[in-house]
Amino acid sequence: MRQLIENKILPKVEKPLRYLGDEWNVEKKDWDSVRLKTAFAFPDIYEIGMSHLGLRIIYHLVNDRKDFLMERVFAPWTDMEEELKKNNLPLFSIESYKPLNEFDVVAFTLQYEMSFSNILNMLDLGRVPVRSSERGNSDPLVIAGGPCAYNPEPLADFIDAFVIGEGEEVTLEVFEVIARHKEARNGQMQREQLLEELIGIAGVYIPKFYHVNYLPDGKVKEIQQLNENAPKFIAKRYMKNLDTAFYPTKPIVPYLEVIHDRAMLEVLRGCTRGCRFCQAGMLYRPVRERHPEVLKEQAEKLIRNTGYNEISLTSLSSSDYTCIEPVIKELLDKYSEEGIGISLPSLRVDSFSMDLANQMQRVRKSSLTFAPEAGTQRLRDVINKGVTEENLMQVSEAAFREGWHKIKLYFMLGLPTETNEDLDGIADLAYKVLVIGDRVRREQGMKGPQPQITISVAGFVPKAHTPFQWVSQTRLAELKEKQQYLRSKIKNKRVTYNYHDAQLSFIEAIFAKGDRKLGKALYTAWQKGCKFDGWSQHFKYETWLETIKEVGLDPEWYAYRELDYNDILPWDHINIGVKKQYLIQEHEKAMEIAVTEDCRFNDCTVCGICQDFDVALDLKGGKPGELKS
Repeated sequence: MRQLIENKILPKVEKPLRYLGDEWNVEKKDWDSVRLKTAFAFPDIYEIGMSHLGLRIIYHLVNDRKDFLMERVFAPWTDMEEELKKNNLPLFSIESYKPLNEFDVVAFTLQYEMSFSNILNMLDLGRVPVRSSERGNSDPLVIAGGPCAYNPEPLADFIDAFVIGEGEEVTLEVFEVIARHKEARNGQMQREQLLEELIGIAGVYIPKFYHVNYLPDGKVKEIQQLNENAPKFIAKRYMKNLDTAFYPTKPIVPYLEVIHDRAMLEVLRGCTRGCRFCQAGMLYRPVRERHPEVLKEQAEKLIRNTGYNEISLTSLSSSDYTCIEPVIKELLDKYSEEGIGISLPSLRVDSFSMDLANQMQRVRKSSLTFAPEAGTQRLRDVINKGVTEENLMQVSEAAFREGWHKIKLYFMLGLPTETNEDLDGIADLAYKVLVIGDRVRREQGMKGPQPQITISVAGFVPKAHTPFQWVSQTRLAELKEKQQYLRSKIKNKRVTYNYHDAQLSFIEAIFAKGDRKLGKALYTAWQKGCKFDGWSQHFKYETWLETIKEVGLDPEWYAYRELDYNDILPWDHINIGVKKQYLIQEHEKAMEIAVTEDCRFNDCTVCGICQDFDVALDLKGGKPGELKS
């Protein structure tokens, strides 16, 4: 099969390196000598999948076990899919070119609702029955994890078992149960018995052991357990101590340029800033930091094992790491003469300093990105962003003085209580930053490029497990009007305005707050050719719209319905550790334009995670409440 693919198929497709699997540091094992054969399935193309830190962690974690094997499979681009079908070949892993249906486990990561159709397509191309109910004992077990698994219901018809939470421990627990199950049955799988055994693992949700009853208006009446051993609530898994957690220091280095083509160093996990629209900030609490000495040791190994000339300090908000400035200084003191730079992909306006700007510019200057999210202080307080205009002006001036000339600003449109005044504020902020850049340039007699500002605007999508999970998405026509209104306010050629497809945000909202009934719509849309929905050239809005209606559902009901606090939500059986009452309290405070302080720098907000779960804030630069924000 490999010879056929490499000689006949790959010469005909765009970017054949996507499918070769011979990268630096790739893990290859003897297929017949391992207890369990698993595939990490990323439902998008190679360049996106190989930029994902979770893939790097789980791939090397599993392969660190000599008795387990994990290979990778990505969504084939349309040209490759066409060649597979033309030659009657199944979708395969890129390490060994084994068909997907020959693995014991196919494990998907769920990063984005608009990749759901790719999951169905990959299963079908890999000759794995698409629906769970159609799989037999000889088919792989299909599991899934990641942020979208926290509302697993739209995919309940297709996934055998969901893993809720952080995967370093639970993945190996699940795989060990599966391996022992097969060994006790001469290498065979008894699917029903295996699923029963998996119930006993904390953080594992098996949809077939639950039935959802609905009210006449379409809302959930009851989530009913069908198995006496199935837990009523599935609590997320989490790592208490990142210093002892597995981290890959010899990751795969792609030969093809990927989205994030650099070494990744995870400095912390979690965020307690409390932005009310942000799902990740609720899902990954509490904040747990890695010790500077651990990071320096990992950085040394990453540099020597990969050859990268850039280290990205990754997290939800890396400039919030309590030891960020000394860590960057020490890394650059050690490596800058080798031409190795440091990047911070996620920067808070209110935690970026002149000293930080000074350190980062020592090797190379790329553009800086900040996310004010809203154009006025009123709306920033509604969403609890905790950033002021003064913060933005100060960091912009610091950046311009240190030699940056490009600043990107991210905002959302359609946030709760938004008015045209808030949209005017977006344009005003951009112009004020530009004015500062021009002033600094004059004062310092700078030559070279003039300051440039990019405004990037996304449509707000209400997400499960957030204080805004009860609110309606802004209607499509109104969102498009807002996009054009903002465009009319931006007239300077040095301010670039980018905005997301409003129709895409509408379909995303349907699935983000969706239930099991959407499974039929997803299946039918995939049958009609929907795939790569996150790619504008492949997104078929009209097909999605007609399909959802065709199966008897109302797309507007899903995206625009206002939910009540006492409603049973489709994801209520998934316990993220943050109490529902806390989310209600935060929603009420949003409507009152009241802010909630970060518990790292102030009193505990009693969100529930540290009270009900055996975990606590772990800050390396000081104790909670003693640090400055």
